[in-house]
Amino acid sequence: MGRGASTLLAMRVLLQRVARATVRVADRVTGTIDRGYLLLVGITHDDDEARLAWMADKVTGLRLFPDAADKMNLALADVGGALLVVSQFTLYGDASKGRRPSFVEAARPEVAIPLYERFIALLRERGILVQTGEFGAMMQVELINDGPVTLWLER
Repeated sequence: MGRGASTLLAMRVLLQRVARATVRVADRVTGTIDRGYLLLVGITHDDDEARLAWMADKVTGLRLFPDAADKMNLALADVGGALLVVSQFTLYGDASKGRRPSFVEAARPEVAIPLYERFIALLRERGILVQTGEFGAMMQVELINDGPVTLWLER
């Protein structure tokens, strides 16, 4: 769907529940967590403060950790979990035509960086430990997916 479409695009987050995760830029670790969520975050042209706040509430409020009965009933704060947030413009890759994806739906850095940084701030305001990658850098992400539990979130 191109920019001329009548439907607004949504902020995208690929959430993975992890036993641990680390992100590196070159040989330098920029973020590492134990139990928590790895968030791959895509920002598009139509994103705004309301979407960021909704997504921060959704991520921190989801009950994806098992309780004593082994039911997914506990939220991140209930288990002392943390977040590793990694920018990921390729979440907007459109490979429907040709062999090389188009990324025109991903916001340009001058738009995306302030929104990405605001999203991180909103997560921290909710009392969660947040580690990050480095926006725009080539990163290596290592994770142990716990479950596996993976959710695609859009708003």
